[in-house]
Amino acid sequence: MLDKDLAELYSVPTKRLKEQVRRNLDRFPYDFMFQLTREEAVSSRSQIATLKRGQNIKYLPYAFTEQGVAMLSSVLSSKQAIHVNIQIMRIFTKLREIIGANKELKDKLNELETRVTKHDKEIQLIFDAIHKLIEPQVNRSTRRIGFQVG
Repeated sequence: MLDKDLAELYSVPTKRLKEQVRRNLDRFPYDFMFQLTREEAVSSRSQIATLKRGQNIKYLPYAFTEQGVAMLSSVLSSKQAIHVNIQIMRIFTKLREIIGANKELKDKLNELETRVTKHDKEIQLIFDAIHKLIEPQVNRSTRRIGFQVG
C-alpha cells in the first residue's frame, strides 16, 4: 500500500506518516517498506485526472508490504491507527486464504488436465487401431501368385 493511502486510512497527513517512518527507519527494512522510483510514481498516477495546484510529485512515495503496515501500528499509536491496522490485518489474512484456495483449485485443474491428456492419447490409439481394422486390406505385392509363363 502507498503512504498516501495509509495516511488517509489512519486519518493523518501523509507528511506526518512519512515523518514518523523516517524517525523509526530501523523498524522498516526493505522487505517492509521501499521508496518508489520516479518512473513508478509517475505511472501509478491517474493518466486522466487533472492535477490540482500543488499536487505534483515533490517527494517519492513509500510503498508498504503487509509487515510494513503492521509495523506502522507501533509507530502511529493513535486509536484510529490501531483500529485501521486491525482491519487491514484481517483483509490481508482473508486475501491469503483466497490465494491459498485458488492455488488448490489450480493444482486440481492441472491434475485433471494431465489425466484428460493421457486419456486423449489412449483414445487416439484406439481410434487408430480401429481405422486400421476398417481400412480395406490392400495387397502391396504386384507379383502374381502361381506358375508364370516366360
